[in-house]
Amino acid sequence: MKQTPFSKDFILVIIGQIISLFGNAAIRFALPLYLLNLTGSSALYGTVTACAFLPAILLSPVGGIVADRVNKRNVMVILDFFTAAVIFLFSLFMNQVNLIVLLTITLMLLYGIAGAYQPSVQASIPVLVDQEHFMTANAIINTVSSFSSLTGPVLGGILYSAYGLKPVLFVCMICFILSAVMEIFIQIPFQKQVSKGNIWMMAKTDFTESIRFIRKGKPVIGKALLVTCGINLFLAAMIIVALPYLVTEIFDLETTQANTLCGFAEGALAAGGLAGGVCAGIFADRLTIQKAGNLIIACAICVFPISIALILFSSGMINYMVMTVCCFLIMVFSTLFTVQMMSFVQTETPQNLIGKVIAVILTVSMCAQPLGNAFYGILFETCKGFEYTVVLFSGIVSLGIAICTRKIFKNF
Repeated sequence: MKQTPFSKDFILVIIGQIISLFGNAAIRFALPLYLLNLTGSSALYGTVTACAFLPAILLSPVGGIVADRVNKRNVMVILDFFTAAVIFLFSLFMNQVNLIVLLTITLMLLYGIAGAYQPSVQASIPVLVDQEHFMTANAIINTVSSFSSLTGPVLGGILYSAYGLKPVLFVCMICFILSAVMEIFIQIPFQKQVSKGNIWMMAKTDFTESIRFIRKGKPVIGKALLVTCGINLFLAAMIIVALPYLVTEIFDLETTQANTLCGFAEGALAAGGLAGGVCAGIFADRLTIQKAGNLIIACAICVFPISIALILFSSGMINYMVMTVCCFLIMVFSTLFTVQMMSFVQTETPQNLIGKVIAVILTVSMCAQPLGNAFYGILFETCKGFEYTVVLFSGIVSLGIAICTRKIFKNF
Protein backbone atom coordinates (compact mmCIF):
# COMPACT_ATOMS: atom_id res chain seq x y z
CA MET A 1 0.00 0.00 0.00
CA LYS A 2 1.44 3.37 -1.07
CA GLN A 3 2.05 5.73 1.84
CA THR A 4 0.88 9.33 1.63
CA PRO A 5 3.71 11.88 1.27
CA PHE A 6 1.97 14.10 3.85
CA SER A 7 2.15 13.74 7.63
CA LYS A 8 -0.75 13.61 10.09
CA ASP A 9 0.12 17.13 11.26
CA PHE A 10 -0.05 18.56 7.74
CA ILE A 11 -3.44 16.89 7.25
CA LEU A 12 -4.64 18.47 10.52
CA VAL A 13 -3.45 21.86 9.25
CA ILE A 14 -5.53 21.26 6.11
CA ILE A 15 -8.66 20.35 8.08
CA GLY A 16 -8.21 23.38 10.31
CA GLN A 17 -7.89 25.56 7.21
CA ILE A 18 -11.12 24.17 5.74
CA ILE A 19 -13.11 25.01 8.89
CA SER A 20 -11.45 28.35 9.62
CA LEU A 21 -11.49 29.62 6.04
CA PHE A 22 -15.14 28.61 5.59
CA GLY A 23 -16.06 30.84 8.54
CA ASN A 24 -13.80 33.59 7.21
CA ALA A 25 -15.32 33.48 3.73
CA ALA A 26 -18.89 33.50 5.04
CA ILE A 27 -18.43 36.40 7.48
CA ARG A 28 -16.39 38.53 5.04
CA PHE A 29 -19.12 37.99 2.44
CA ALA A 30 -22.11 38.66 4.69
CA LEU A 31 -20.93 41.81 6.50
CA PRO A 32 -20.12 43.97 3.41
CA LEU A 33 -23.30 42.72 1.70
CA TYR A 34 -25.30 43.74 4.77
CA LEU A 35 -23.79 47.22 4.49
CA LEU A 36 -24.50 47.40 0.75
CA ASN A 37 -28.13 46.34 1.28
CA LEU A 38 -28.61 49.05 3.92
CA THR A 39 -26.96 51.93 2.03
CA GLY A 40 -26.90 50.99 -1.69
CA SER A 41 -23.67 53.00 -2.03
CA SER A 42 -20.76 51.52 -3.97
CA ALA A 43 -18.52 54.39 -2.79
CA LEU A 44 -19.21 53.59 0.87
CA TYR A 45 -18.82 49.86 0.16
CA GLY A 46 -15.48 50.42 -1.56
CA THR A 47 -14.24 52.74 1.19
CA VAL A 48 -15.17 50.36 4.01
CA THR A 49 -13.58 47.35 2.29
CA ALA A 50 -10.51 49.48 1.58
CA CYS A 51 -10.22 50.38 5.27
CA ALA A 52 -10.62 46.69 6.12
CA PHE A 53 -7.48 45.83 4.15
CA LEU A 54 -5.24 48.28 6.03
CA PRO A 55 -4.75 46.14 9.18
CA ALA A 56 -3.98 43.11 7.00
CA ILE A 57 -1.21 45.10 5.34
CA LEU A 58 0.19 46.27 8.68
CA LEU A 59 -0.12 42.96 10.54
CA SER A 60 1.09 40.60 7.83
CA PRO A 61 4.79 41.48 8.44
CA VAL A 62 4.16 41.06 12.18
CA GLY A 63 2.63 37.66 11.45
CA GLY A 64 5.71 36.71 9.44
CA ILE A 65 8.08 37.72 12.24
CA VAL A 66 5.96 35.87 14.80
CA ALA A 67 5.76 32.79 12.53
CA ASP A 68 9.57 32.51 12.55
CA ARG A 69 9.98 33.18 16.30
CA VAL A 70 6.90 31.54 17.89
CA ASN A 71 5.41 28.07 17.49
CA LYS A 72 3.18 28.34 14.42
CA ARG A 73 0.50 26.12 15.96
CA ASN A 74 0.08 28.50 18.89
CA VAL A 75 -0.34 31.43 16.50
CA MET A 76 -3.16 29.62 14.64
CA VAL A 77 -4.97 28.57 17.83
CA ILE A 78 -4.85 32.01 19.48
CA LEU A 79 -5.96 33.88 16.36
CA ASP A 80 -8.89 31.52 15.70
CA PHE A 81 -10.15 31.96 19.27
CA PHE A 82 -9.69 35.74 18.96
CA THR A 83 -11.68 35.80 15.69
CA ALA A 84 -14.58 34.00 17.37
CA ALA A 85 -14.52 36.63 20.13
CA VAL A 86 -14.61 39.49 17.57
CA ILE A 87 -17.71 38.02 15.88
CA PHE A 88 -19.41 37.51 19.26
CA LEU A 89 -18.80 41.15 20.24
CA PHE A 90 -20.15 42.38 16.89
CA SER A 91 -23.36 40.40 17.37
CA LEU A 92 -23.78 41.94 20.84
CA PHE A 93 -23.34 45.57 19.76
CA MET A 94 -24.75 45.62 16.19
CA ASN A 95 -28.08 47.11 17.33
CA GLN A 96 -26.64 49.46 19.95
CA VAL A 97 -23.99 51.59 18.19
CA ASN A 98 -23.40 53.21 14.78
CA LEU A 99 -23.49 50.21 12.46
CA ILE A 100 -21.15 51.61 9.79
CA VAL A 101 -18.44 52.35 12.36
CA LEU A 102 -18.88 48.97 14.09
CA LEU A 103 -18.89 47.08 10.80
CA THR A 104 -15.77 48.89 9.60
CA ILE A 105 -13.90 48.13 12.82
CA THR A 106 -15.02 44.49 12.76
CA LEU A 107 -13.90 43.99 9.15
CA MET A 108 -10.59 45.67 9.93
CA LEU A 109 -10.04 43.25 12.81
CA LEU A 110 -11.02 40.22 10.70
CA TYR A 111 -8.73 41.19 7.82
CA GLY A 112 -5.94 42.05 10.25
CA ILE A 113 -6.20 38.66 11.95
CA ALA A 114 -6.16 36.91 8.58
CA GLY A 115 -3.07 38.91 7.59
CA ALA A 116 -1.24 37.79 10.72
CA TYR A 117 -2.54 34.21 10.39
CA GLN A 118 -1.57 33.25 6.82
CA PRO A 119 2.25 33.55 7.16
CA SER A 120 2.13 30.83 9.85
CA VAL A 121 0.19 28.52 7.54
CA GLN A 122 2.47 29.11 4.55
CA ALA A 123 5.63 28.90 6.68
CA SER A 124 4.52 25.56 8.15
CA ILE A 125 4.67 23.85 4.75
CA PRO A 126 8.50 23.66 4.48
CA VAL A 127 8.77 22.11 7.96
CA LEU A 128 5.95 19.58 7.47
CA VAL A 129 6.46 18.62 3.80
CA ASP A 130 9.49 17.42 1.82
CA GLN A 131 10.78 19.86 -0.81
CA GLU A 132 9.78 17.66 -3.77
CA HIS A 133 6.15 17.94 -2.62
CA PHE A 134 6.06 21.75 -2.16
CA MET A 135 4.07 22.37 -5.36
CA THR A 136 1.49 19.71 -4.46
CA ALA A 137 1.25 20.95 -0.85
CA ASN A 138 0.66 24.53 -2.01
CA ALA A 139 -1.91 23.30 -4.49
CA ILE A 140 -3.72 21.51 -1.65
CA ILE A 141 -3.63 24.63 0.55
CA ASN A 142 -5.05 26.73 -2.30
CA THR A 143 -7.63 24.05 -3.10
CA VAL A 144 -9.02 23.85 0.45
CA SER A 145 -8.93 27.65 0.66
CA SER A 146 -10.96 27.84 -2.54
CA PHE A 147 -13.31 25.07 -1.38
CA SER A 148 -14.01 26.98 1.83
CA SER A 149 -14.38 30.22 -0.13
CA LEU A 150 -16.81 28.42 -2.45
CA THR A 151 -19.06 27.01 0.25
CA GLY A 152 -18.76 30.03 2.57
CA PRO A 153 -20.38 32.69 0.35
CA VAL A 154 -22.88 30.24 -1.19
CA LEU A 155 -24.19 28.85 2.10
CA GLY A 156 -23.72 32.22 3.79
CA GLY A 157 -25.71 33.91 1.02
CA ILE A 158 -28.54 31.39 1.31
CA LEU A 159 -28.61 31.64 5.12
CA TYR A 160 -28.41 35.44 5.03
CA SER A 161 -31.19 35.76 2.43
CA ALA A 162 -33.50 33.42 4.35
CA TYR A 163 -32.87 34.36 7.99
CA GLY A 164 -30.76 37.54 8.12
CA LEU A 165 -27.30 38.24 9.51
CA LYS A 166 -27.52 36.78 13.04
CA PRO A 167 -27.50 33.05 12.05
CA VAL A 168 -24.49 33.68 9.77
CA LEU A 169 -22.61 35.25 12.70
CA PHE A 170 -23.41 32.27 14.94
CA VAL A 171 -22.27 29.65 12.39
CA CYS A 172 -19.02 31.51 11.71
CA MET A 173 -18.26 31.87 15.43
CA ILE A 174 -18.69 28.11 15.92
CA CYS A 175 -16.38 27.43 12.94
CA PHE A 176 -13.51 29.41 14.46
CA ILE A 177 -13.93 27.76 17.87
CA LEU A 178 -13.89 24.26 16.32
CA SER A 179 -10.83 25.12 14.22
CA ALA A 180 -8.93 26.43 17.27
CA VAL A 181 -9.74 23.36 19.36
CA MET A 182 -8.62 20.99 16.58
CA GLU A 183 -5.38 22.91 15.95
CA ILE A 184 -4.31 22.37 19.57
CA PHE A 185 -3.41 18.78 18.59
CA ILE A 186 -1.07 19.78 15.72
CA GLN A 187 2.66 19.27 16.25
CA ILE A 188 4.79 21.66 14.16
CA PRO A 189 8.60 21.45 14.56
CA PHE A 190 9.91 24.66 16.06
CA GLN A 191 13.42 25.90 16.74
CA LYS A 192 13.61 29.05 18.82
CA GLN A 193 15.71 31.79 17.25
CA VAL A 194 18.15 33.90 19.23
CA SER A 195 16.56 37.23 20.19
CA LYS A 196 18.67 40.39 20.21
CA GLY A 197 17.33 43.59 21.71
CA ASN A 198 13.70 44.48 22.36
CA ILE A 199 10.73 43.45 20.23
CA TRP A 200 10.89 46.61 18.08
CA MET A 201 14.56 46.06 17.28
CA MET A 202 13.87 42.43 16.39
CA ALA A 203 10.97 43.45 14.16
CA LYS A 204 13.09 46.07 12.40
CA THR A 205 16.01 43.65 11.92
CA ASP A 206 13.79 40.83 10.66
CA PHE A 207 11.88 43.06 8.27
CA THR A 208 15.07 44.64 6.91
CA GLU A 209 16.64 41.22 6.40
CA SER A 210 13.66 39.92 4.43
CA ILE A 211 13.52 43.07 2.25
CA ARG A 212 17.24 42.74 1.53
CA PHE A 213 16.76 39.12 0.47
CA ILE A 214 13.90 40.01 -1.90
CA ARG A 215 15.77 42.99 -3.41
CA LYS A 216 19.28 41.56 -3.65
CA GLY A 217 19.24 37.85 -2.84
CA LYS A 218 16.38 37.01 -5.24
CA PRO A 219 15.51 40.20 -7.17
CA VAL A 220 13.20 38.27 -9.54
CA ILE A 221 10.82 37.86 -6.59
CA GLY A 222 10.71 41.63 -6.15
CA LYS A 223 9.98 42.18 -9.84
CA ALA A 224 7.18 39.63 -9.82
CA LEU A 225 5.81 41.29 -6.71
CA LEU A 226 5.47 44.63 -8.52
CA VAL A 227 3.52 42.90 -11.27
CA THR A 228 1.21 41.38 -8.68
CA CYS A 229 0.61 44.81 -7.14
CA GLY A 230 -0.40 46.22 -10.51
CA ILE A 231 -2.83 43.38 -11.18
CA ASN A 232 -4.30 43.68 -7.67
CA LEU A 233 -4.80 47.42 -8.17
CA PHE A 234 -6.45 47.34 -11.59
CA LEU A 235 -8.03 43.87 -11.89
CA ALA A 236 -8.59 42.18 -8.52
CA ALA A 237 -9.97 45.35 -6.90
CA MET A 238 -12.39 45.86 -9.79
CA ILE A 239 -13.77 42.32 -9.38
CA ILE A 240 -14.12 42.71 -5.60
CA VAL A 241 -16.17 45.91 -5.94
CA ALA A 242 -17.99 45.18 -9.21
CA LEU A 243 -19.35 41.75 -8.39
CA PRO A 244 -21.59 42.60 -5.39
CA TYR A 245 -22.37 46.12 -6.65
CA LEU A 246 -23.46 45.11 -10.15
CA VAL A 247 -25.42 42.05 -9.00
CA THR A 248 -27.31 43.69 -6.13
CA GLU A 249 -27.64 47.29 -7.32
CA ILE A 250 -27.37 47.46 -11.14
CA PHE A 251 -28.68 44.21 -12.60
CA ASP A 252 -32.48 44.13 -12.71
CA LEU A 253 -32.93 41.44 -10.05
CA GLU A 254 -35.26 41.11 -7.06
CA THR A 255 -33.44 41.86 -3.75
CA THR A 256 -33.60 38.39 -2.17
CA GLN A 257 -32.72 36.75 -5.48
CA ALA A 258 -29.85 39.19 -6.01
CA ASN A 259 -28.36 38.46 -2.57
CA THR A 260 -28.53 34.72 -3.19
CA LEU A 261 -27.07 35.04 -6.69
CA CYS A 262 -24.32 37.26 -5.32
CA GLY A 263 -23.40 34.42 -2.97
CA PHE A 264 -23.28 32.01 -5.91
CA ALA A 265 -21.13 34.46 -7.89
CA GLU A 266 -18.68 34.71 -4.97
CA GLY A 267 -18.82 30.93 -4.90
CA ALA A 268 -17.91 30.85 -8.61
CA LEU A 269 -14.74 32.79 -7.78
CA ALA A 270 -13.90 30.18 -5.16
CA ALA A 271 -14.81 27.35 -7.55
CA GLY A 272 -12.32 28.82 -10.01
CA GLY A 273 -9.71 28.82 -7.27
CA LEU A 274 -10.63 25.23 -6.47
CA ALA A 275 -10.28 24.18 -10.11
CA GLY A 276 -6.98 26.06 -10.38
CA GLY A 277 -5.66 24.39 -7.24
CA VAL A 278 -6.64 20.94 -8.51
CA CYS A 279 -5.02 21.63 -11.89
CA ALA A 280 -1.86 22.85 -10.16
CA GLY A 281 -1.70 19.62 -8.16
CA ILE A 282 -2.30 17.40 -11.20
CA PHE A 283 0.10 19.22 -13.51
CA ALA A 284 2.69 20.18 -10.86
CA ASP A 285 5.53 18.63 -12.87
CA ARG A 286 4.57 20.45 -16.07
CA LEU A 287 4.06 23.95 -14.70
CA THR A 288 7.12 26.14 -15.19
CA ILE A 289 7.65 29.53 -13.62
CA GLN A 290 8.94 30.86 -16.96
CA LYS A 291 5.42 30.64 -18.45
CA ALA A 292 3.67 32.24 -15.48
CA GLY A 293 3.28 35.53 -17.39
CA ASN A 294 0.86 33.83 -19.79
CA LEU A 295 -1.48 33.15 -16.87
CA ILE A 296 -1.66 36.87 -16.03
CA ILE A 297 -2.44 37.67 -19.69
CA ALA A 298 -5.25 35.09 -19.61
CA CYS A 299 -6.71 36.74 -16.47
CA ALA A 300 -6.78 40.16 -18.17
CA ILE A 301 -8.40 38.81 -21.35
CA CYS A 302 -11.26 37.31 -19.32
CA VAL A 303 -12.34 40.81 -18.22
CA PHE A 304 -13.39 41.96 -21.70
CA PRO A 305 -16.48 39.70 -22.13
CA ILE A 306 -17.98 41.28 -18.98
CA SER A 307 -17.75 44.75 -20.52
CA ILE A 308 -19.06 43.54 -23.90
CA ALA A 309 -22.08 41.87 -22.22
CA LEU A 310 -22.90 45.07 -20.33
CA ILE A 311 -22.94 46.95 -23.66
CA LEU A 312 -24.95 44.39 -25.65
CA PHE A 313 -27.48 42.99 -23.17
CA SER A 314 -30.04 44.68 -20.94
CA SER A 315 -30.99 41.43 -19.20
CA GLY A 316 -29.59 41.29 -15.67
CA MET A 317 -29.53 37.49 -15.73
CA ILE A 318 -27.48 37.32 -18.94
CA ASN A 319 -24.98 39.83 -17.59
CA TYR A 320 -24.84 37.89 -14.34
CA MET A 321 -24.08 34.62 -16.12
CA VAL A 322 -21.34 36.19 -18.26
CA MET A 323 -19.73 37.82 -15.22
CA THR A 324 -19.89 34.60 -13.20
CA VAL A 325 -18.22 32.52 -15.91
CA CYS A 326 -15.50 35.13 -16.46
CA CYS A 327 -14.81 35.41 -12.73
CA PHE A 328 -14.49 31.63 -12.57
CA LEU A 329 -11.88 31.62 -15.34
CA ILE A 330 -9.98 34.56 -13.84
CA MET A 331 -9.65 32.64 -10.58
CA VAL A 332 -8.48 29.46 -12.34
CA PHE A 333 -5.58 31.30 -13.98
CA SER A 334 -4.73 33.45 -10.95
CA THR A 335 -4.64 30.42 -8.65
CA LEU A 336 -2.26 28.58 -10.98
CA PHE A 337 -0.04 31.67 -10.91
CA THR A 338 -0.20 31.93 -7.10
CA VAL A 339 0.72 28.26 -6.58
CA GLN A 340 3.71 28.58 -8.93
CA MET A 341 4.97 31.74 -7.25
CA MET A 342 4.55 30.47 -3.68
CA SER A 343 6.31 27.18 -4.47
CA PHE A 344 9.17 29.11 -6.09
CA VAL A 345 9.54 31.36 -3.05
CA GLN A 346 9.44 28.45 -0.58
CA THR A 347 12.09 26.57 -2.57
CA GLU A 348 14.47 29.52 -2.95
CA THR A 349 14.16 31.06 0.53
CA PRO A 350 16.30 29.95 3.53
CA GLN A 351 14.33 28.29 6.36
CA ASN A 352 15.06 31.06 8.88
CA LEU A 353 13.59 33.69 6.51
CA ILE A 354 10.60 31.86 5.02
CA GLY A 355 7.90 33.29 7.33
CA LYS A 356 9.18 36.87 7.07
CA VAL A 357 9.67 36.76 3.28
CA ILE A 358 6.18 35.33 2.70
CA ALA A 359 4.75 38.00 5.02
CA VAL A 360 6.49 40.77 3.07
CA ILE A 361 5.18 39.33 -0.21
CA LEU A 362 1.63 39.16 1.16
CA THR A 363 1.93 42.66 2.61
CA VAL A 364 3.26 44.37 -0.50
CA SER A 365 0.83 42.55 -2.80
CA MET A 366 -2.06 43.65 -0.57
CA CYS A 367 -0.99 47.29 -0.50
CA ALA A 368 -2.69 47.97 -3.82
CA GLN A 369 -5.96 46.37 -2.74
CA PRO A 370 -7.43 49.09 -0.48
CA LEU A 371 -6.48 51.82 -2.93
CA GLY A 372 -8.08 49.86 -5.75
CA ASN A 373 -11.26 49.15 -3.76
CA ALA A 374 -11.76 52.82 -2.92
CA PHE A 375 -10.88 53.87 -6.48
CA TYR A 376 -13.36 51.51 -8.14
CA GLY A 377 -16.07 52.24 -5.58
CA ILE A 378 -15.92 55.93 -6.52
CA LEU A 379 -15.49 55.16 -10.23
CA PHE A 380 -18.57 52.92 -10.42
CA GLU A 381 -20.68 55.52 -8.63
CA THR A 382 -19.36 58.32 -10.88
CA CYS A 383 -20.00 56.27 -14.05
CA LYS A 384 -23.46 55.07 -13.05
CA GLY A 385 -25.26 53.95 -16.20
CA PHE A 386 -21.93 53.44 -17.98
CA GLU A 387 -20.48 50.66 -15.81
CA TYR A 388 -19.07 48.92 -18.87
CA THR A 389 -16.49 51.72 -19.24
CA VAL A 390 -15.08 50.97 -15.79
CA VAL A 391 -14.78 47.25 -16.56
CA LEU A 392 -13.24 47.99 -19.97
CA PHE A 393 -10.70 50.32 -18.37
CA SER A 394 -9.71 47.56 -15.94
CA GLY A 395 -9.23 45.05 -18.75
CA ILE A 396 -7.13 47.35 -20.94
CA VAL A 397 -4.77 48.45 -18.15
CA SER A 398 -4.40 44.90 -16.77
CA LEU A 399 -3.63 43.48 -20.21
CA GLY A 400 -1.03 46.20 -20.77
CA ILE A 401 0.68 45.36 -17.47
CA ALA A 402 0.62 41.62 -18.22
CA ILE A 403 2.12 41.98 -21.71
CA CYS A 404 4.81 44.45 -20.64
CA THR A 405 6.00 42.23 -17.78
CA ARG A 406 5.90 38.89 -19.58
CA LYS A 407 9.68 39.01 -20.01
CA ILE A 408 10.19 39.06 -16.24
CA PHE A 409 8.86 35.53 -15.88
CA LYS A 410 10.71 34.26 -18.95
CA ASN A 411 13.99 35.24 -17.26
CA PHE A 412 13.26 33.35 -14.02
